[in-house]
Amino acid sequence: MKDRLQAIKEEALSQIQEAGMLDRLNEVRVNFLGKKGELTGLLKSMKNIPPEERPAFGQLVNETRAQIEEALEETKKKLEQKALEEKLKAEVIDVTLPAKKNNVGHRHPNTIAREEVERIFVGMGYEVVEGPEVEYDLYNFEKLNIPANHPAKDEQDTFYITKDIVLRTQTSPVQARVMEQGKLPIRMIAPGRVFRSDEVDATHSPSFHQIEGLVVDKNITFSDLKGTLEQFAKELSGENTKTKFRPHHFPFTEPSAEVDVSCFKCGGKGCRFCKGSGWIEILGCGMVHPHVLEMCGIDPEEYTGFAFGVGLERIALLKYEIDDMRLLYENDIRFLKQF
Repeated sequence: MKDRLQAIKEEALSQIQEAGMLDRLNEVRVNFLGKKGELTGLLKSMKNIPPEERPAFGQLVNETRAQIEEALEETKKKLEQKALEEKLKAEVIDVTLPAKKNNVGHRHPNTIAREEVERIFVGMGYEVVEGPEVEYDLYNFEKLNIPANHPAKDEQDTFYITKDIVLRTQTSPVQARVMEQGKLPIRMIAPGRVFRSDEVDATHSPSFHQIEGLVVDKNITFSDLKGTLEQFAKELSGENTKTKFRPHHFPFTEPSAEVDVSCFKCGGKGCRFCKGSGWIEILGCGMVHPHVLEMCGIDPEEYTGFAFGVGLERIALLKYEIDDMRLLYENDIRFLKQF
């Protein structure tokens, strides 16, 4: 895999040097860094790499992506300058005419936050897995230890398409599908859109995004979960970030906890942003319930695991100090152009 990664980097840098036009340079970007690009494809094949080698390989992939992006940006600037010079030579400019502003788009705040979370966990050796948004009740509830008459079903305010088919209320069904495949150990995150019948307000929406993580292996303990989430918090909010675990209840994990991080605005002293507490709640987590492992065909006597879930919009709101979730979806250019 390392040889293939080196070959991809050399081929990408070679094509970037040979690109004589911006259109061709953009093709190179898509071919290597796009959703179906060579580097992205290599990233998705990390499941074939031994677990102990994934962190180092994930780091190599990130470094290679950075080198390719840097070369693309440098070449883009040179080609733009060259194109401008040729245009100035070929055209006569009437300086009395008003200028035309070229509006260039950019990534949405949610996309920026998602890519940052993915970068952190890929660097730890996790793979990114996606699943269907229209899901069977079996995977959305039953295999997560939420049977037919469980009160959590009412709390989720689910959109039902038929009795047995729903719009997923969380990305946990992706975890159940991966566990069913029986390819152990597992180290994955599952980002995606989820749906709940909520009224739209500053902190709720019927459609939003989650990123959930799952690790299943032999001898996995709550200490592993704490260490993972502490490292995630430090990379997300800064090296001085502290974490606090509060006991909680989730049907699919036992024991379970809510995780708070020290306020990055005031450093834990207490401010308006953290409502004077010095702490901000960011996610829920816990050890995978033995019954969930059993229902997915994994022996809980031999394997243990942990899971966690974070709201993507919550990360974006905290990252950019936004106080109203609706701003992310109103498509107001005056708001979005700030990012």
